[in-house]
Amino acid sequence: MRKFKFTLRCRRFFRRNPLGGRLPARHTAKYLGLEDEKKYAGMGVSACATCDGFFYRKKVVAVVGGGDTACEEAIYLAGLASKVYLVVRKPYLRASKIMQERVQKHEKIEVLFEHNVVGLFGDNGVEGMNVVKRWGESDEERYSLPIDGFFLAIGHKPNSDIFKEYIDTDEVGYIITDGDSPRTKIPGVFAAGDVADPHYRQAITAAGSGCKAAIEAERYLSEKGLI
Repeated sequence: MRKFKFTLRCRRFFRRNPLGGRLPARHTAKYLGLEDEKKYAGMGVSACATCDGFFYRKKVVAVVGGGDTACEEAIYLAGLASKVYLVVRKPYLRASKIMQERVQKHEKIEVLFEHNVVGLFGDNGVEGMNVVKRWGESDEERYSLPIDGFFLAIGHKPNSDIFKEYIDTDEVGYIITDGDSPRTKIPGVFAAGDVADPHYRQAITAAGSGCKAAIEAERYLSEKGLI
């Protein structure tokens, strides 16, 4: 088999598209916007429980978020950590009913409703968080909690902006493909990885989708008589 090497320059590529190609862009986790998140990046702050949870075995961690993802990560971490605080800005969880029940029944998870994290502290990494309960209300309360790890689970932004002029995306920004295949609406253009995966967003599933896209790209090139 002959080998081909080509560089993807978006505007020219999408106008001419003679060889086909893959779009293996990722996504970016959303953060609260605290300076301390940058200060303690890699030192206790994470946006991936399945990636970093192992480092917090038998330790105390906090998860920020109130949706299904936050609940799933809290439950996953509860299997490793000694205690998990689930920090929820609203007075209720947005997660599905079954996820809410699992979280609220778990003995290692404590849900902090109507709480906002306003800062983190620690000398050589995260050692605690500063929170505000019922921010702006007459009974507002500010206090600190000791934690070892701080996990964000408030959503992700797919890195698809560069492609939106050419490729269909959903309301969040994930590239829309044809069913379970990596095919996009443009013949010869295939999407792979987190940018087309709003559900799993794991390295191993991204690698699998990349393999699928590579197979589809090879078939496309073969059909065009280019390989």
